[in-house]
This record gives sequence, structure tokens and C-alpha cells, in this order.
Amino acid sequence: MTRKKLDMDGTTYRAVLGYTFRHWRRQPWRIAAILTFIMLATLADVMTPYFAGRLVEAIASGAVGDGATFDAAVSAFGVLIALGATAVVLRFGAFRNIIRLTLLQMADVVNETFHRVQRFSTDWHANTFAGSTVRKITRGMWSLDLLNDTLLVALFPSMIMLVGTTVLLASFWPVMGLVIGLGSILFIAGTIGITVAYVSPAATLSNAWDTKVGGALADAIGCNAVVKGFGAEDREESRLGGVVAKWQKRTLRTWNRYNLNGVTQDTALLILRATILGTGILLWLSGVANAGDITFVLTSFFVLQGYLQDVGMHFRNLQRSVNEMEELVELDAQPYGVADAPGASPIRIGDGAIAFKNVTFQYGGHETPLYKDFSVSIEPGERVGLVGHSGSGKTTFVKLIQRLHDINGGAIEIDGQNIAAHTQSSLRGQIAIVQQEPILFHRTLADNIAYARPGATRAQVEQAAAQANAHDFIMALPKGYETLVGERGVKLSGGERQRVAIARAFLADSPVLILDEATSSLDSESELLIQQAIERLMTGRTTLVIAHRLSTVRALDRILVFDKGRIIEEGTHDSLIRTDKGIYRRLFERQALELTKGLVA
Repeated sequence: MTRKKLDMDGTTYRAVLGYTFRHWRRQPWRIAAILTFIMLATLADVMTPYFAGRLVEAIASGAVGDGATFDAAVSAFGVLIALGATAVVLRFGAFRNIIRLTLLQMADVVNETFHRVQRFSTDWHANTFAGSTVRKITRGMWSLDLLNDTLLVALFPSMIMLVGTTVLLASFWPVMGLVIGLGSILFIAGTIGITVAYVSPAATLSNAWDTKVGGALADAIGCNAVVKGFGAEDREESRLGGVVAKWQKRTLRTWNRYNLNGVTQDTALLILRATILGTGILLWLSGVANAGDITFVLTSFFVLQGYLQDVGMHFRNLQRSVNEMEELVELDAQPYGVADAPGASPIRIGDGAIAFKNVTFQYGGHETPLYKDFSVSIEPGERVGLVGHSGSGKTTFVKLIQRLHDINGGAIEIDGQNIAAHTQSSLRGQIAIVQQEPILFHRTLADNIAYARPGATRAQVEQAAAQANAHDFIMALPKGYETLVGERGVKLSGGERQRVAIARAFLADSPVLILDEATSSLDSESELLIQQAIERLMTGRTTLVIAHRLSTVRALDRILVFDKGRIIEEGTHDSLIRTDKGIYRRLFERQALELTKGLVA
């Protein structure tokens, strides 16, 4: 369904308001208090014009010094002051409650959306700009503040004012009640129609481009090292300029529509004002209304006009907040992709035996499955290398073990337990992974290492760093373990980042270990230190090594050679190298030849 369709059939409004009301139901007593305070304060405003009329009537009908006139005037004056003071106190109570309501809601929205986003599939994160996601969450969070104010302390009292004034005036002059009631309904209906059908679609589009601006900024700033490396600052500025230009064009159209909508509403109010004033004059000419009554009518209209004039602004704010929350609500409705089964229990991994049993797996959008009736077993403590051309299925193999994707058939078991029946967090918490390009948080080195075990002591952190050959370089830094590593660890060299990632894996002390060619693209000294650390890390653990350089798998217990989702060869390095016309032998000889050419050159 397109965005235009969503706006035109009201689905977006129902989704956003439904999302908001679900959060309201968490604080029912506070909502009830706000509505009660606002309703009573507004009814005080409804009654104010009536007593203003009685005050004018008392003054106009009697002579100065007349006791009855004086008493009537003082009585009306006292009621007016009491109504005003009551409205002030009630509104104060309403705003105290709505502040608390909104802050709690905003905190819930951020926490819950972050909870969902963290659990979305790796495919979703790979296809989504992080900056855009952050923008959707923060913009939606602040729009919730505007939406609450609009619904609770703007539109609700406006409706109370309209109904109350119409009923009050109709009780004295039915024709005046009819004019005000019918005129106000037509005004509100026109305001809603213009807002939903004319302004809202443009606002949705401009918000989408606002999100794209955030994504483009985050993409370029996050990859600034690459930009600098190619001297591409001007190119990125030009690219961003193109996105900003489209955002500017869409936003200009939206703001112009806001402006035209406001002018239309002001014109409609002017016509309504003239109609009400004309009706009041006719009532006076026909002798059914005196000076006090006319004051009552005029004051009622001016108070009501203030509410109605704001109704246009309130509906514009409603439309804007709904549009700005739309993407946040879409995140809330987005399926996880990979979800825990109902009642899933934590998995407990001991020996680390891994078994694929008749597994069938197909990536979304692909016509044929990558794995079909795929079976393989890995013994506890076995060190296994995964080898093959790009796209052969070796990376998918380890992703399925981590349950980053759900399989289409069969089962994956660890220690005889089907991983699909257990929680993802418990599964991944017992699998350590050292990636080819490790990612670090912009936190201290101690925090990054301790991420594997939050309750670890400093002594345990330092011991893990020592096992990973990282302790010495860390202590050489001015702030040691308290050194901030920069976004994604950019302040460290590749070898240093790898050793921090290995230290993290040591501290995790998981029974299953995944290594994604952790020694590639490093200098000889770093490679030696990392290789020594990895040898220590693999001891006593079921280890899977994704190998791009075959020299790194020579000492492993077994090598699995993948091709198009199948294991076509397996064995030790020595046995595979002797296989005539084997893929492993061909890959090894090719890499050896390339290395020889490089040495000769």
C-alpha cells in the first residue's frame, strides 16, 4: 500500500492514534484526571460569557447607587472572578499531569523502539541507514509531545467549548444555537478535509525526505575516512546537496499548503463571525435580546472564535504529529524477522557439539535455496575450517548457527538442542565471534573488552587482554584501559582492534568460537601476535574458522570445502592437498602461486 493510499483512507491516522491510545491505557487514572480537569476548566469558560452579559445587563438596567443593581453587578462580577480562578487552578492540575504523562510515554517509546530495532534481523540492519533509524525514533518521540498536547489540551477543550456554547445559546435562542452549531461543524469538517486530503500527503513526503537527509549525513560522516582517502569531500557535498534540494522542494510545498490552509480557515471564520453578528442584531431588532444578551452572544462568539481559530492550528499540529510519528509506528509494527518461539527457554551449551540435520535454507527474494537437505556434524572441541569461493555458503553457515536467519526446513542442534526452540540472546551469549573487521564501541578499552561479561573485574579484563597479546599496547597508551577508542574503534590500528576483539572473546569464555579470518590484511608483527592469541583461544572450544587465506587452516582438525551450498570436500589439510583435481588443492596452489609472484616482484 502506498503512502498516498495510507493517508487517503485514514489508515495512518488509525495506526498512529491507536499506538498513542495503547500508551495512554498504561496511565488510565492520569488520563482521567487530565480530561476531568480540562472539561471543568472549559465549562468555566463556557459560562463566563453568560455572567459577563448579566454584569452588563445589571449595569445598563439600573441607576448608580441602586442597591439591587449593585448587588446584581457584584454577584456577576464575583462569579466571573471565581470562574477565572477555577479555570486557572484546574488547568494547572491538568498540565502537571500531562507533563508526567508525556515524559513517561516518551521514555517508553524510546526504550521499546530501541528494544525492537535491536532485535530486527541482520538483513534489516544491512538495508537500513542507522542515521535514518535514529531520526525516525527521535522525531517520533518529540512528535508524541505535540500529539498529546493537541488531543488533550487543545482539541478536547475545543469540542467541549463548541458543544457547551451551542447548548447554552440554544437554550435562550434556538436559531443562534443552530447558527453557531452548524457553522462550527462545517468549519471543523472543512478543516479536517483539507488537512487530511491536501496537507497530509505533502507532509508525509517531506518527512520521508527529511529521513533521507539524516541517512545521507550519517552515511557520509560515518565513512569520513574513505571520503578523505579519495579526496571526495566535494563529491559528497554535491551528493548531499542533491538530497537536500529535493527535501527543500518537498518541504516548501508542504509549508505553502499549511499557509493556504490557514488562510482558508481564517476566511471561513470571518464568514461565521458575520453570520453570528447578523443573527444577534436581528434578535435585538425583534426585541428578544437586550444589551446584556447581545454582550452574552458577542462574548460567547469571541471566546468560541478563539477556540475555533485554534482548531485549525490544532488540526495542523495533529496532522504534523501524525505524519512525523508515522515512521516510528511503522517500526513498532515491523516484524522482527527472526523471533523467539513462544515460551522459548534459554539454551545451555556445554560440550559445543553442532549438527545440521537436513537443513533447507533460502534467502528471501532468491528463487532457489542455498542449502537443501544439508547435513553435517561437528564434534565437541573440534577445530573446523570453512573454505570456498565467495557465495559458496560458508558465511551463511555460521550465521545460521547464531540464528541470524531462520531456516526453511530441518533443524540445527547444539548439544542435541534445537536452537529454534531457545532464546536468541542465550544462544549468542554462548558463542564468541571474532570478526574480520571487528567493531568497537566509542567507549573505553576496558568497557569494550568487558562487553563480553559486564560483571567482570578489572583483573579479569586485564587477564583477557594479556591472553590476547593486547595488554602491553594498552598500557602504553596515556590513559591505559580508560582510553576512548573512537567511533567503531577508529583510533586503534587494525591489529589493535583485532586483539581487543580477541580479548573480548577470551573474557566471554564461550564453548563455541567463530573466527572470520581474523589475521587477514595485517602486518607481519600483528599477524604473529594475533595468531598466537588465537591458538590459545581455540584450546578446548568448538571452533569454526572462515578461511580466506588457506595457510590459516593447515593445523585445524578438519576442513569443510563449500560450493553452492554443499560440502564437496572435507578432511585435513594434508589429505585434501593430495586430492587430485580437488577444489581445495586448486585454491591452495593458486594462492601459493600468487604469493610466489609477489615475493619475486
